[in-house]
Amino acid sequence: MTSVHRTETGLSREQYAAIADFRFQLRRFLAFSESAAMRAGLPPQQHQALLAIAGHRADEPPSVGMLARHLLIAPNTAAELVGRMEQGGLVTKEAAAEDRRRTELALTPKAAKLLRTLTVAHLEELRELEPALVRALGGIGPAG
Repeated sequence: MTSVHRTETGLSREQYAAIADFRFQLRRFLAFSESAAMRAGLPPQQHQALLAIAGHRADEPPSVGMLARHLLIAPNTAAELVGRMEQGGLVTKEAAAEDRRRTELALTPKAAKLLRTLTVAHLEELRELEPALVRALGGIGPAG
């Protein structure tokens, strides 16, 4: 039987180690993701935006506002990002029929092809990282 070493905070060293390992695995994945996007000629934030648009699950089409919320950026920053993506031939934007203030977004065929290639690579990387992520999460245990 292994003993759990508690620190003065009431948390175990194993819990600290599990969170540290989990964050390390996340950083590994993010570094992979950014590198893969840049190799494909896509800034990482644009890759994230394409994923948010393609993976949007709500009934209404994805919008600049949704993108801002999903990427945790200001609406004006999202609008600038969409402008750059539109100039790069990655998205189209159109005013919503029911609310002309709402700008709806769609991927272009160019973006869909890029995103498909990147997503396949990301899924492979996640499959490789899954055991380490599961191990890290398993070490979190109950608090206090």
